[in-house]
Amino acid sequence: MLLFLAVATGRRISAMNLYLPWTLGCAAAYLLGSVPFGFLVAKAKGLDIRQVGSGNIGATNVFRCVSKPLGVLTFLLDLGKGVAGCCLIPWLPTIGFGVGAVDLSFRVTCGFLTVAGHNWTIFLGFKGGKGIATSAGLLLGLAPAACGWAVLAWLLVFLATRYVSVASIFAALILGILAWPLYFHGNNGWFPLMLDILAALAIWRHRANIQRLRAGTESRFQFKR
Repeated sequence: MLLFLAVATGRRISAMNLYLPWTLGCAAAYLLGSVPFGFLVAKAKGLDIRQVGSGNIGATNVFRCVSKPLGVLTFLLDLGKGVAGCCLIPWLPTIGFGVGAVDLSFRVTCGFLTVAGHNWTIFLGFKGGKGIATSAGLLLGLAPAACGWAVLAWLLVFLATRYVSVASIFAALILGILAWPLYFHGNNGWFPLMLDILAALAIWRHRANIQRLRAGTESRFQFKR
């Protein structure tokens, strides 16, 4: 009887160690990502960012329609969400409950859910931003080398075209291409594959921009008004 109780208790503890951190971490990551900083920043100025400019809640629209400093602030806050999603959130269940182990797969999952929360925020009817800044934060935390190359590609294309959308699409393409030579080692092929999925998601979120580019109606970034 004592042996049975010990085995049963051990199984319950093992299950808790497995499921509790994943459940709490994933929920916290999605909710963190769902915080619509761009919407909140613009609302503090009396604007509904969804009703002006491109209607997007991201930093670019805040930069254009509210103010440049608040646009930069929004970018940093969204970037911080991505970093926290993969570098802080996965450790909270372990710190708070003393259960679970933090590995790369858990960090990647939390990071992806943070991006998903930004793109489909529960607080705005599951309509959010494009996830570029939040994805950059995820990359900064998980794949800094790929992040550096993607940022360089973004800057070069942006300066050459002054299209934020084109720069973001090219940065995503560079990420997808470099993911394999940079991070494919042994049996971890799933990690560059996840980075490819992240890149594809970023491009897919720009499908309206691609349509406007084809129609010649996409707005170029203006450094001076």
